[in-house]
Amino acid sequence: MKKKLSKQRVGKVIEILENHYGDEGCGLDFRTPYELLVATILSAQCTDVRVNVVTDELFKDYNTPQKMLTLSQQKLQEHIRSCGLSKTKSKNILATSRLLLQVFDGEVPKTMEELTELPGVGRKTANVVMSNAFGADAIAVDTHVFRVSKRIGLATGNNVLQVEKELMEMLPKSYWSKAHHWIIWHGRRLCKARNPECPECPLKEICLYKDKTVAEI
Repeated sequence: MKKKLSKQRVGKVIEILENHYGDEGCGLDFRTPYELLVATILSAQCTDVRVNVVTDELFKDYNTPQKMLTLSQQKLQEHIRSCGLSKTKSKNILATSRLLLQVFDGEVPKTMEELTELPGVGRKTANVVMSNAFGADAIAVDTHVFRVSKRIGLATGNNVLQVEKELMEMLPKSYWSKAHHWIIWHGRRLCKARNPECPECPLKEICLYKDKTVAEI
């Protein structure tokens, strides 16, 4: 049976992560909810660093749904090619931009239900937008959050939705958005997918992974 930390120990984990990553927030550069929405769609299977390089140029001329729709899918693909999956992403970005104009008066909606109606927008993307653009309490479970949460012992779920629900149960609501960022940065800097830097980890005395009670994922 998979083990999970007690709520008391989870509290200690969050305290330690806050001490190490308290000032760290979203890694994507954006000025508006629309820019964040597009950047988050682009971030699928791509690093935030690469997305920021691409959007720094893209958003100079195409930072609203109206402006984005002046591009053909082929032209948009050329702009975002280095982010990977450019055919699918360009199709979704244009379709989402069109729907924003047709249904939402050009504004990015603020609810999970409405956001996930947009092409290419799943729960993770919706949570990122709600949290960072609108200040909502939300936990976006990306590959880092999924991996690190299971390694440490914050969650045991087999899919991102299960892990999201477990984290929502284990963490105070006021910490959801902040903790999700701290876990992401911990995954990027120390708790890496391959060769996690356990000797340097501030959680090494608490984390279940050190005892190999959580399989490497």
